Amino acid sequence: MATEFIGCIAEFPGGRSTADATMDTHTFFLHLLIILLMARLMAEIAVRLNAPSVIGELLAGVILGPSLLGWLAPNEMLKLLAEIGIILLLFQVGLETDIRRLVRAGKQSLVVAIGGFLVPFAFGFALGHWLFGLSLLVSLFIGGTLTATSIGITIRVLADLKHQQGREGQIVLGAAVLDDVLGIILLALLYEFSTGGGVSLVNASKVLLFVGVFFITAPLAAKLISLLIRRFDAVTDIPGLIPTSIVALVLFFAWLAHAVGAPELLGGFAAGLALSRRFFLPFGVALRTDAAFARRIDEQMRPIVQLFTPIFFVLVGLSLNLHEIDWSSAFIWSFSVSFFVIAILGKFAGALLIRESWPSRIVIGMAMAPRGEVGLIFAELGRASGIFNNEIYAGMVIVIGLTTLIPPFVMKWFYGLYGDSLNLMSSHRPAVWEDRSN
Repeated sequence: MATEFIGCIAEFPGGRSTADATMDTHTFFLHLLIILLMARLMAEIAVRLNAPSVIGELLAGVILGPSLLGWLAPNEMLKLLAEIGIILLLFQVGLETDIRRLVRAGKQSLVVAIGGFLVPFAFGFALGHWLFGLSLLVSLFIGGTLTATSIGITIRVLADLKHQQGREGQIVLGAAVLDDVLGIILLALLYEFSTGGGVSLVNASKVLLFVGVFFITAPLAAKLISLLIRRFDAVTDIPGLIPTSIVALVLFFAWLAHAVGAPELLGGFAAGLALSRRFFLPFGVALRTDAAFARRIDEQMRPIVQLFTPIFFVLVGLSLNLHEIDWSSAFIWSFSVSFFVIAILGKFAGALLIRESWPSRIVIGMAMAPRGEVGLIFAELGRASGIFNNEIYAGMVIVIGLTTLIPPFVMKWFYGLYGDSLNLMSSHRPAVWEDRSN
């Protein structure tokens, strides 16, 4: 399973590959210790500088890997832990997704989400395929990477600015929910194209059918299992039932997703979505979850997610060898700058189509711009599948890093200039939706 999603072999300095290297248990423990401590240290530094923690974890991998110190390189055990981390991360994304936000946000969020999804994808594909002469599949992966929006980073920035409940914040959160769902479906399609014999209507139809069936049946199964977990949790005297059972459920759904031809991480997302506070099925059928129980799942799973996910982001940095890139080449600079511009402007496309004031549109566009962990998932899948070479992979990581790092600072500066007028406009209009889940 790990070799299909994160199956790259990096070179140690001196030409010895990790495939040829044998690792003792104590050596692996030392490597894991270094990764966890370095990831935490760099994440703390990034947060102190008002940057997203994922930037620090990515830089930790760059520092430890062949790009700088050359101390560590990817190996099979790290890849397995990283894949568990990314599955759990997608579980948390699904768990924090509330479809009611999208329903109540109405057409404003719908326009922002679809515009911010289609425009970067179309222009990213066109730029890669026709301007840079890349293959069809590579261009599709580039376009897919540019569609991502990191809802975690967006929520954090809006919360720091105390605008999460404002009009712009509500539109952005509703749009980010739809972006997550569309992004996961697109990821499943690209996964099928990379492993199922290329781009074709047959492959696309097959994966859409499987994903549709999976998203309908998996939440029903998850709901039934969660009822059993909740019932046993009420009577057991042994602590730890919820995290043990939920991790087992997520891993089962990851296996099930692979069995039906979708990427394993889709199973994690579906499990989290099913256990979130409310999940809508077609025809308006709603599956309700006890809000208190959902919060307990979130609280008890969060430390486990926070333990494993940094390993994935460090592995992304370890897989990146900046020494292999010809920095004097015009390609890497033109590639990175071009796609950075598309990545930023593409997310503004949907915001410019809604009927709001110009300051509100600009805030919404900036809030949708960070790619963060979601963009890195796309890029890593492209690299692991052999679709991205090191130069293109590096270019995409640069684009993701810049789109993750710059918008939060720009948003804080912009709110400092126009915050009063934005607050005034929000106070004269009703909120787009109201969360009554608590």
